[in-house]
Amino acid sequence: MPEVPASASHTQADLEDIVGRALEAAKRAGATAAEAGVSVDTGLSVTVRLGEVETLEYQRDRGMGITVYVGHRKGSASTADLVWGSVEQTVAKALSIASFTAEDPYAGLADPAALATQVPDLDLSHPWDLEVGRAIELARASEATALGFDARITNSEGGSVSTHRGLRVYGNSLGFLGGYPTTSHSVSCVVLAQQGEDMQRDYWYSSARDWRELEQAEAVGLHAAQRAIQRLGAVKLTTRRAPVLFVPELARGLVGHFVSAIRGGPQYRRSSFLLDAAGQQVFPSWLSMHERPHIAKALGSAPFDSEGVATRDRDLVRDGVLDGYVLDSYAARKLGLATTGNAGGVHNLIVGPGSEDFAGLLRRMGSGLVVTELMGQGINAVTGDYSRGAAGFWVEGGEIGSPVHEITIAGNLKDMFLDIVAVGSDLDVRGGIRTGSILLGEMTIAGD
Repeated sequence: MPEVPASASHTQADLEDIVGRALEAAKRAGATAAEAGVSVDTGLSVTVRLGEVETLEYQRDRGMGITVYVGHRKGSASTADLVWGSVEQTVAKALSIASFTAEDPYAGLADPAALATQVPDLDLSHPWDLEVGRAIELARASEATALGFDARITNSEGGSVSTHRGLRVYGNSLGFLGGYPTTSHSVSCVVLAQQGEDMQRDYWYSSARDWRELEQAEAVGLHAAQRAIQRLGAVKLTTRRAPVLFVPELARGLVGHFVSAIRGGPQYRRSSFLLDAAGQQVFPSWLSMHERPHIAKALGSAPFDSEGVATRDRDLVRDGVLDGYVLDSYAARKLGLATTGNAGGVHNLIVGPGSEDFAGLLRRMGSGLVVTELMGQGINAVTGDYSRGAAGFWVEGGEIGSPVHEITIAGNLKDMFLDIVAVGSDLDVRGGIRTGSILLGEMTIAGD
């Protein structure tokens, strides 16, 4: 098997040189301001299905994007070729586009005072010199463990292993120039369980910046198999109202709907169910959310946002009250506010966590629905109406009971947020939003 190259050929100094020269070219050609970003990514992804290699992909991507401003006219262009001639043509194309765009008084670079003055080392790069043969072994081990767990595991969608490295540099004509390397690694497995005519599918995955912190491949396969087996014998429910417990990987999506509603775009477009909600009670008084962008090795960490604005610790929700919005520079100007350093998204938004583990939340719920899978996209971002297909488990006496499927859970996100009863201590750190399980007091569950 061939070896995967350990790194891309471009160094950070190379990328900084490209950005600097592009900005100089833009200014010479008449831009009053400019910003540019360059990235180089390499990666390996392997999927093994039923013991055989199904996909083997080696990724090597590079690209540059530049935005120029001529007064309040804006033009953007990008290229996947980092040879200087192509970069120069891309700069010219951005200036040409700017000549056709309408003036926008809110367009422009970030406030100079908000730009990062230093780039702290957040320990985000842990390269995995993974040979192709070893990647195949790990993917095969994950799937084999799942297939061998129980005779009712009858099929597989594969065990997968991936490793990626990235290097990104951003600069602007205000004098900011910075970059840093990152890595991300994952192991996953998806299998199908069958008993008679009943067939169920489930999965598990592990992801981390540092490959040494991944779950063992066999453990990932075992967990995927256990989850699939547990879903066999699923029944339908009659329509009712009952407590609903979202497991952490789905609770993250629930919090994601909140973050989307308080972004600058929906706020200045007047299209959010949490319109003008800053300073209002949007969650129970015991709940807080904290953004912590500088956690070492975390998947959501960043020393600065995609505009070069310094990231900082922030309490987004305090005692249930929304403290402010999630803003980049453009949205901030539209709203008459200041950027919050969130161009590109939130950075390690931590919900709670609470003091009760998953078993404790089950006991508190007594009887109700644990949701482990959601289907469809039935969310109205303007009204907050929420309706999605779901599957999971019915709980009685604080204990997991029958698996259930072919149901729909419905409510309104504003009411759902205020009706959160507890957040679990089972924190899921596999993303930019970190939360445990979330227990809601009551939702409509539509079944037979």
